[in-house]
Amino acid sequence: MTAKISSPAINQNAMVCIPKEIESQCQELAILISRHTDGKGDGFHQTAIAQLEFQRESSVATVLRGVYDPTFALLIQGKKELLLNKEIYQYSAAQYLVVSVDLPLSAFITEATPDKPYLGFKLTLDPLQLCDLITQTSVMQRQQENAVRGLFVSTINIPLLDCVLRLTKLLDKPQDIPILAPMVIREIYYHLLMSEQSEAVRQIATPDSSMQRIAEVIKRLKVDFIQPLRIKDLAVQAGMSTSSFHHHFKTVTSMSPLQYQKQLRLLEARRLMLAENSDASKAAYQVGYESPSQFSREYSRMFGAPPIRDIEQLRIA
Repeated sequence: MTAKISSPAINQNAMVCIPKEIESQCQELAILISRHTDGKGDGFHQTAIAQLEFQRESSVATVLRGVYDPTFALLIQGKKELLLNKEIYQYSAAQYLVVSVDLPLSAFITEATPDKPYLGFKLTLDPLQLCDLITQTSVMQRQQENAVRGLFVSTINIPLLDCVLRLTKLLDKPQDIPILAPMVIREIYYHLLMSEQSEAVRQIATPDSSMQRIAEVIKRLKVDFIQPLRIKDLAVQAGMSTSSFHHHFKTVTSMSPLQYQKQLRLLEARRLMLAENSDASKAAYQVGYESPSQFSREYSRMFGAPPIRDIEQLRIA
């Protein structure tokens, strides 16, 4: 279920009781994903199916920060905690995450060992494929203008888990992937549209839904995050009043447009310092900060350490 809106909000689905049939299929998936990721180290591993990646982590020390694209991610083994602004989402084996718009998230692996690593299944969602399916289902009739949160956690059911297992097994039959993988992915989309969170999934690909209009604004923010924020212009793009835009944006993302822009700027500054060896002052300027001291304060607040020390810690790790 989606986390309650409070500060901080905590999703408690990690404590659910998993039926034996689902547990058994997750164990089978764990064996398959372990085999496909053995010897490749920690991190995300691309597969022969373009939309599909596996994640393997052998340490609870892993902290991943970045902007998540629309994604369906099933946790197979281990435990994870996500931070969206001030909301905390906890989930474990047999639970899945759906991100329906681009969101800046911090991910913490909370249970993983070298002998029993964290294992995850990650499928990038294609709004065009979802839209095509929506037009052929009765889901299209259930129009609702109210925006919903762009992230939720649910416990997987057997039909959806069966699709995940069949898609993973296709990796052992590469000759079948071009024909069968799109069909199985379509099944996954269908079961997500029929799930308890169908409204959030449907709004990903429904033209003119509140979430879709906010998603278009988010795309603009990702491209122009260095530029000063003009809320009125963003509201006009979304076809909303300024107050309605603020309300819908915060409902979908859990933060204001200004907070969203700030997180994009700080994430990009961190990338510039880590990947391109920019110093803190140069990185701050490149992402739109005029005050180095303000940049340092906001960076420390987000990442828990000043820029120089944070980058040093990342390089050591």
